[in-house]
This record gives sequence, C-alpha cells and structure tokens, in this order.
Amino acid sequence: MAGPSFQEQLRRSFGDTVAETPLGGPRTAAIALILLHLEASSEVLLIERATREGDPWSGHMALPGGHREATDADLAATAERETLEEVGLDLRAQGERLGSLSDRMPVRGVPIAVRPFVYLLPERPILSLSAEVRQALWVPVAPLLGGARRATHSLMRAGQRFEFPAWDIDGHLVWGLTYGVLEEFFGRINQVLQRP
Repeated sequence: MAGPSFQEQLRRSFGDTVAETPLGGPRTAAIALILLHLEASSEVLLIERATREGDPWSGHMALPGGHREATDADLAATAERETLEEVGLDLRAQGERLGSLSDRMPVRGVPIAVRPFVYLLPERPILSLSAEVRQALWVPVAPLLGGARRATHSLMRAGQRFEFPAWDIDGHLVWGLTYGVLEEFFGRINQVLQRP
C-alpha cells in the first residue's frame, strides 16, 4: 500500500499549528507563501515589487502581502486580501491554508511585524497583476532545496557593508525577510521528504 502523498505529509507537518495569537509591534502585516505542487514537482510564487517612491521594498523580490487593515478579521485575512489585490489570486476559493511560519521583522529595521501563512494550490492559477507588482515568477523549489542559486546580497548602511545570504533567481536577488521565510519553509519540506 502506498504511503501518504507529499501534500498529505505537508498538511500533517502543519497539524500542530495553534490558534492565531496577537502579533506584537507598532504595525502588523501578513504575507502568503503559495506552493503549487503538480505531480512530482513544486513551485513557489514570488513577486517583484514595482519601483515606487518612498517604498522601502521598492523593486524587491517578495511574497504577496501587506499591512493589516482594520476591516481584516485576522492576519490570515490580511494575507488573503493582499494576495487578491496584488496578483488577482483568491486564496480562499482556490487555495488551502496549511498554517503559519515564524513571525518576522524586516532586516532593514522598519518597525513592522510580519506573519507568513502557507497555502497549497491544486492547479496553476491565472494571475492578474496590480500596479504594485512588476512581475510574478513561479520558481521551482528543487534547485533551492539542493543549494543551487545561492548568492550573497551586500548592503551599505551608515558607512558599513553588510552581507546577507540570498538566492539568485534569474538575476533577481531574494534576501532578507523573504529569504528567511523561504528558508524556514524549505526546512519543513526537507523534514517531510526525509520521513520514511
């Protein structure tokens, strides 16, 4: 008899997710890590943010998401609303929320706390990008799990040079908060793949 599928194992790995707790910080936000699993391969959705004056993440590679609004029932609702606004993907109708990952603070010291939520899609959706998003990329997970595309991002701050781990995705660097969220998620995928 065949064992549980990758999707079922991944669902179980989030089975211990507890009820949503308040997120501390002067401002709060949520992002969506969206996994597409088709047959034996998986892809994750990354977006390149549009270049905008005054946006600290202008032009960065990121996961869909944004600030919580007073009308959002909870942070998962924030992630879902922002994803619909940014890429036209209705996660409530088309996806399955598996759970959440560790809360994050941006590397650049912006005073905001971010909660990542993980969603699984059964099929590739049609995306409709807003003006906030320059492009959307479905990135194969396997090369990242295997250590391919490792890179370093250098940042100058107050005359000091800082180096951050990154991935080079077709000339786009993924680093900082997005890198940390993906690294944690890939650790979970590796645990699932290593189970007997």
